[in-house]
Amino acid sequence: MADETQAKAPESGAPAQSGPSSDRPERPSSDRPDRPSSGGPGGPRGPRTGGPGGPGGRGKFFRRKKVCKFCTEKIDAIPYRDVRLLQGFVAERGKIVPRRLTGVCTTHQRRLTRAIKQARNIALLPFATRH
Repeated sequence: MADETQAKAPESGAPAQSGPSSDRPERPSSDRPDRPSSGGPGGPRGPRTGGPGGPGGRGKFFRRKKVCKFCTEKIDAIPYRDVRLLQGFVAERGKIVPRRLTGVCTTHQRRLTRAIKQARNIALLPFATRH
């Protein structure tokens, strides 16, 4: 009902002007009319309610606990000569991937780092990529 009253043209003979130039068509407030405009601290989607264990209840995604590959496969010594194994823990640019991303335990991350550095020193692994 409220939309009908606003949609009617003014009863006077002059056309309504919304801004300085009446040539251009009126743009909607947001690019997508089905979404509310961004306003407030949470941005366009509203405030965050928490993650899977947070106050917002269950989240969409369930993040599995990462398990150490070396502990599960009972690998105690990490050989610096095993380039295929070490390349899985080196990023594309040549950086050692942190354990929060790989899921390796602390002791094996230290051994892994030492093995990667040894392999770099004897030129089995590159220090950095060429660009």
